[in-house]
Amino acid sequence: MKLIKQLFVLLVLLCATQAFAAPEVGRDYKLVQPAQPTHDSNKVEVLEFFFYGCSHCYHLHPLLSAWEKKMPKNVELIYVPTIFNPGWEPMANTYYALELMGKQKQLHDALFNAWNVDNIDLGDEARIAAFVGRHGVDSKSFSDSYQSFSVQSKVMRSKQMAQSYRISGTPTLIVDGKYMISGLQPEDAIRVLGEVVEMARKEHGGKR
Repeated sequence: MKLIKQLFVLLVLLCATQAFAAPEVGRDYKLVQPAQPTHDSNKVEVLEFFFYGCSHCYHLHPLLSAWEKKMPKNVELIYVPTIFNPGWEPMANTYYALELMGKQKQLHDALFNAWNVDNIDLGDEARIAAFVGRHGVDSKSFSDSYQSFSVQSKVMRSKQMAQSYRISGTPTLIVDGKYMISGLQPEDAIRVLGEVVEMARKEHGGKR
C-alpha cells in the first residue's frame, strides 16, 4: 500500500512538472524563418492575426484581452485583421476604419459577438455601416474612413504581413517577429504567450 502511495505521488509530481514545463519549440511554438522586423525595437511586439468570424479567435479573445491588461509595459499588442479570401476583406476595412476614427476598442467585442453569437450578416459595407451606426458610430464618417486611402494602405499592409509570416490559420500569435504560436487551446495559447514573451523580454534586457 505504501509503495502504491509513493508511486501515486511520483505520478502527480511528474504530471505537474510536465504541465508547467518551459515551452518547447516545435511543440508549443515555432520559429519564424526568417525573422521579421518589428514596429518598435524597444518593445516586445505581439501580433495577433485574427478574423472576427473565426470561432477560435472568438474563444481566445476574452483571454487575450485580460492578458493585455496585465502585460508588461515594454510589450505591445497589435491586432492584424487577416484576409484569406475576398469575403474577409470587409472586416479588415472595418477594423482599420474604426481604428482611424478612434472607435476600434469600442466595437471590438461587439463585432466578435455579431459574428459568433448573433449571426449578423456583415458581408458588405452597407450592412457594416448600419451595424456600427447602431453602436454609436456615425455611419457617414465610418463609410468615408472605410473607403479612404489610409485604410486601403493598411489593408494591403496586413496582406503583406500575413504573407511574410506565412500565416495559414487564425488565430496566430507572433512574438517579436521571431516566435509563432498557433493551433493551441485558448488557455494553453495564453500560457505559452506569457512564457515566450518573458523569453523575448530577457533578450531585450528584461526592461519593463
